[in-house]
Amino acid sequence: MYFSSNIKFLRKRRGRTQDDVAFSLKMFRSTLSGYENNVAKPSVEVLLAFSEYFRIAVDTLIKIDLAGLPESQVIQLERGYDVYIKGSSMRILATTVDTKNEENIELVSEKAKAGYTSGFADPEYIKILPAFKLPFLSKERKYRTFQISGDSMLPIPDKSWVTGEYVENWQYIKDGQPYIVLTLDEGIVFKVVENKIEKDGKLGLHSLNTIYDPYEIAIKDVKEVWKFVNYISSEIPEANMEKDELVTEIKALRKEVKAIQMKLEI
Repeated sequence: MYFSSNIKFLRKRRGRTQDDVAFSLKMFRSTLSGYENNVAKPSVEVLLAFSEYFRIAVDTLIKIDLAGLPESQVIQLERGYDVYIKGSSMRILATTVDTKNEENIELVSEKAKAGYTSGFADPEYIKILPAFKLPFLSKERKYRTFQISGDSMLPIPDKSWVTGEYVENWQYIKDGQPYIVLTLDEGIVFKVVENKIEKDGKLGLHSLNTIYDPYEIAIKDVKEVWKFVNYISSEIPEANMEKDELVTEIKALRKEVKAIQMKLEI
């Protein structure tokens, strides 16, 4: 049980003294010290009081070693994205950090995709992935870059490197936005997503390339979701000829309509 170390960890992150927290929770400082040093066992009422004070679920305070989590995940918990409160399963992301304890961006190449599908939750596997930094991205969020293949997301070219931000709470997946989705059956897919979790327990996946039909996957088969942030490619996207031709036709149609209007006014 991690309760004692967690409340001490959270107190220090907030810059609070034992006197500050004890006063807020209406208890003696010596009582709080006993909890932090694991010499006193909290009652259910005390657990609920700490949960409300730190705005973190009791299950999280007891079962998860918060000091062992990456900074990005601790920040998510502090912002209220606690899956225990929302009744979901806890997802602890395997990740790597640099010498300053700041999150790396791991790189999952085309060749590494098969290994990632089975090793995504294994810290030892994640450690062997190449890592880098993008200085314009937030240090408070977790990112990972995946190499995509195929033409289903054109005009984003084949073999592009797509960076995504880790999504802890899947209820916040937004309709019509692109995401990288990991399932054990299909592996890594990059699609525009339709959130059907509440209604059907599914995600609808759509390609930018309209020759590919949309399809659905059950949310129980999803292992990770990453929100699209940017992509890097050595190729210039091809011009969208269909769109250009449509614009030309619309302009020509407008000219014809205007000409008819002018004749009617004469």
